[in-house]
Amino acid sequence: MSHASRTASRTASRTASRTASRICPLCEATCGLTLTIEGTTVTGARGDRDDIFSRGFICPKGASFGGLDADPDRLRVPLVRGEDGELREATWEEAFDRIAARIPALVEAHGPQAVGVVLGNPNVHTMAGSLYPPLLLAALRTRNVFTASTLDQMPKHVSSGLLFGDANAIPVPDLDRTDHLLLIGANPLESNGSLCTAPDFPGRLRALRRRGGTLTVIDPRRTRTARLADRHVAIRPGADALLLAAMAQVLLEEKLTDPGVLAEHLEGADELAVALADFTPDAVAAACDVDASTITALARELAAAPTAAVYGRIGSCTVEHGTLASWLVDVLNILTGNLDRPGGALFPLSATARAPRTAAPGKDSATPGKGFALGRWTSRVSGHPEAKGELPTAALAEEIETPGEGRIRALIVLAANPVLSAPDGDRLDAALAGHLDFMVSVDPYLNETSRHADVVLPPPPPSQSAHFDFAFNSFAVHNQVRYTRAPIPLEDGRMDESEIHARLILAVSGMHGAPPSAVDDLAITTAITKAGAPKELADQLTGRSGPERRLDLMLRLGPYGLTLEQLLAHPHGIDLGPLKPRVPEILRTRSGRIELLPAPIAADLPRLRRALGDRPAPLVLVGRRHLRSNNSWMHNVGSLSGGSNVCTLQVHPDDAARLGLVDGATVRIESAGGGIEAPAEITDTVRSGVVSLPHGWGHSRPGTRMAIAAAHPGANVNQLLDGSLLDPLSGTAVLNAIPVTVTPSP
Repeated sequence: MSHASRTASRTASRTASRTASRICPLCEATCGLTLTIEGTTVTGARGDRDDIFSRGFICPKGASFGGLDADPDRLRVPLVRGEDGELREATWEEAFDRIAARIPALVEAHGPQAVGVVLGNPNVHTMAGSLYPPLLLAALRTRNVFTASTLDQMPKHVSSGLLFGDANAIPVPDLDRTDHLLLIGANPLESNGSLCTAPDFPGRLRALRRRGGTLTVIDPRRTRTARLADRHVAIRPGADALLLAAMAQVLLEEKLTDPGVLAEHLEGADELAVALADFTPDAVAAACDVDASTITALARELAAAPTAAVYGRIGSCTVEHGTLASWLVDVLNILTGNLDRPGGALFPLSATARAPRTAAPGKDSATPGKGFALGRWTSRVSGHPEAKGELPTAALAEEIETPGEGRIRALIVLAANPVLSAPDGDRLDAALAGHLDFMVSVDPYLNETSRHADVVLPPPPPSQSAHFDFAFNSFAVHNQVRYTRAPIPLEDGRMDESEIHARLILAVSGMHGAPPSAVDDLAITTAITKAGAPKELADQLTGRSGPERRLDLMLRLGPYGLTLEQLLAHPHGIDLGPLKPRVPEILRTRSGRIELLPAPIAADLPRLRRALGDRPAPLVLVGRRHLRSNNSWMHNVGSLSGGSNVCTLQVHPDDAARLGLVDGATVRIESAGGGIEAPAEITDTVRSGVVSLPHGWGHSRPGTRMAIAAAHPGANVNQLLDGSLLDPLSGTAVLNAIPVTVTPSP
């Protein structure tokens, strides 16, 4: 849209209030919103009752859309570091000129591995963050890629890759049709769901109970979700894989397995029984601190349910055996015949997914695929194997500060704040400050990480951006598709996030000055060629922008054959129907079958077996989620601060009495990575021997511009970690079940 058109549109919009639809970008639930807009300001947000997926549901984050959108601390123009070392406002041309002058020169002098890229969680909440980073990585040709996945969900990607041959083939619980739901390490009443896109997750769980279904929650804390459950099992943190292995052993030993139609697609069933034989309920009970009889009952109830689904999330991922726990979640679903059937755990089919593969002529199974491999390369310093093309974020600091060939000299950080989200933020903070030649951040805030950048490129607020959920539709509990254009025109002086990414790609690839549309045109041509579609398809695409044309192409090539025009004609979405069985079409393993006991999993089981004899630490730390928070990037919204959204150390009354702790008093928490202080919150919602501190806090570093967050800084729980403890298969940092000591603060 031209400058004159935007000005005319804004002038007209000042005459009256109006409403507009917008998909909420603030968590994985992707609820539909109805925004009230006065002029160019969002003055209210409510749930969109006509949205085909969320049906009017809204949470406190969505209701605060206007406050986040209009946050005065959001950057509006680029920042460039001057010769005096200070960041100052600059033009967009100056910012990209600086990038184009520095990044290609560093690559020419030191090679592509001299550039590292960090991708944060907010990228999957925007169209630009989903569409352009793969193109940036291809342009840079660097293997130094670090994302939020190795602080969260990578174990699930790895286990899915090993089982099914596709790291993105992640089954989700069929919440609306299941009779029995077992949650482990998940608290969807406060997280709104993760790797399981389900607006009104609380309502769906209550509906399960109303129709006579059973909800079981395994969690060391009595969370809001646990309070809703029929059965709450307060497991010892970190023992998730042991408990799940024992449940699988019961199913195998008591011959309660019945894979059903999946049987013909399975490989390794006999080997699995042998591999899990030692993990009996009696053997794991002490390590889990769960009675053997309870473990046996969990397995039998799962097998007896008409339909059932096991779902595990961050609490079972960010532990020493996170990949094994994620694998065992699917093993249980497979053994009980609940994988890939209605009421169990199914594979969603999004509107922009690759068209499904079909079985080869005369065969029942899909054509064998390329499979999934780990460790195709390793990190330079510690030799960490890659997983899904990524290296552990916990290794970022050493890759920057350790001299030698291949050292990261330039860093591009896209919507990430690893100083708070990764282990040992102090070390990374020092590495960013003292060991980089150049750094670029794409971020709306000057936060604990972006304050180190030489160039900061701020995207516009969400009201000025179009929205489509490329990632989350792949995890949706009901197939649907929705798209919303920007409800407010782009403000003068701002640049659309997609254009920012496109210009960044051009600047680092030696094409600085070319039109941003060149990036989208190349992406469209490449996609058409790869799909074997006619070249003329490019001329049929509609849309106001490159991203819209790319979306139109993906829809046309997708499994439903939709178009952008159809989405625009249905502003509240198109219902594509309930999830359906998709095996064998999703399989990409070399065998063309579900590989129940992949070699890397089998090789890691002895490590789990050794854990049976571990002596538990007297006190361990776990994280927790807050309904009114999303990692570190929503702490600057006034309407979401305070109340339950506070950084306290939850301690059981028995532990508090033993340690001499007083409710509300400051305590000292220490572990391998260092020490921090936080107020004690004495509560019996956390089991004895466990303390809990939320993730994403620690807004106390100088040089940021986040006034509300700085006024309520909290403590950075990740500073207790030195980054040395990782799940070896996925490279995911161990963030839960960390041994700590807690003492009254002097």
